[in-house]
Amino acid sequence: MDRARDLRCTTLVPLGPSEVSLLGWWRSRGNAARFDLFVRATFYLSYLVLPPLLLISMAEEVGTAALAVISVAALGHLALSIALVHYGIEHHLGKAPFPRQLLTIFLAFTTVLLISGELAFPHPTPGKPDGPADGITLIVLILTVTTLSAVVRPRTVVLACVAGGAYVALTASPGRTIYTLAMLLIIAFAFRTTLWMLGLVWELDRSREVRASLAVAEERLRFARDLHDVVGRNLSAVALKADLAAQLARRGRPTAIDEMLEVRRIAQESLDELRAVVSGYRTADLSVELAGARSLLASAGIDCRVIGEVDVSDEPAAALGWAVREGVTNVLRHSEASTCTITLRGKVLTMSNDGVASSDFRFGSGLKGLHERISALGGTVTAAPEAPHRFVLTVELP
Repeated sequence: MDRARDLRCTTLVPLGPSEVSLLGWWRSRGNAARFDLFVRATFYLSYLVLPPLLLISMAEEVGTAALAVISVAALGHLALSIALVHYGIEHHLGKAPFPRQLLTIFLAFTTVLLISGELAFPHPTPGKPDGPADGITLIVLILTVTTLSAVVRPRTVVLACVAGGAYVALTASPGRTIYTLAMLLIIAFAFRTTLWMLGLVWELDRSREVRASLAVAEERLRFARDLHDVVGRNLSAVALKADLAAQLARRGRPTAIDEMLEVRRIAQESLDELRAVVSGYRTADLSVELAGARSLLASAGIDCRVIGEVDVSDEPAAALGWAVREGVTNVLRHSEASTCTITLRGKVLTMSNDGVASSDFRFGSGLKGLHERISALGGTVTAAPEAPHRFVLTVELP
């Protein structure tokens, strides 16, 4: 009851336009884009935090003019760092060329900044173990290694850390050198690992898109095969029945009405099967397909014999059912057969007919679709004419 009372008393506060647009923008971005934004923000946050700390710590040690000059130099270094990180990340992701010219300018500016700081403040601050030059060196080296982590290779970043440690060794105590080198290596490892993870996230995102595209392509192929198998055979039957009804009608025989009713029945079945194909739930039953093959071939005046029994089930039976359907379609559309023999031996199906008029044979779309179905199960499909005028289709499942 208390919870219900709290829910009734809750007042919904509408979001402002800016909040709605910001929330919509964030939701519209994928996980990879969000992580990309997080990585870039991690780099940029270092540039926004460290330089102000340097200026605040030096405010009491240097004059106003010197502080102004250091501020301008820090802003220049900050601008170059942000630009270089941006192009470095883009290059790492394969979206931009390597920023060679900008990297050269950045390294030259960094070198001038370090040397200028050492020359301007060569001595420690009275009463302190270090001076402004030490603070400038530490902050500049941290920002430089952070920037290089996003641009150059890991071994080059390590060399930059060693070079920074060597520079500190020339200008400070050995203890500070070890501390600085360890800190630079840790920073380089952290930022470079983050950048490596960013590349992996984008690669996984692309893999997901490729997988989705392949799934769509596979579904299109499945639909094309099913549509060909369903519509091909049934339209062949409709054409055959319609031609027979027309001949009977010319002779004035009442059985033409029965044939046209059969055409209507086949057309209705084709519509139902087509709807099932679109829904993706249709399967071919081997026993049903064999019975349908006998009936359909007999109506076309073709003697059909089935040798063997059905002793497979589930997916192999469905695959052999599709083979029977495709074989019957080919007999009706591409042959002048008078006999057709369907032989079943375990998981081997053979269809043979005597209606080959030419030895010139090639795989059509129907046989290609059947080959794709059987290959997916590890089986094989062979189809070839045999002397004198026979055509044999063999489907073998493992």
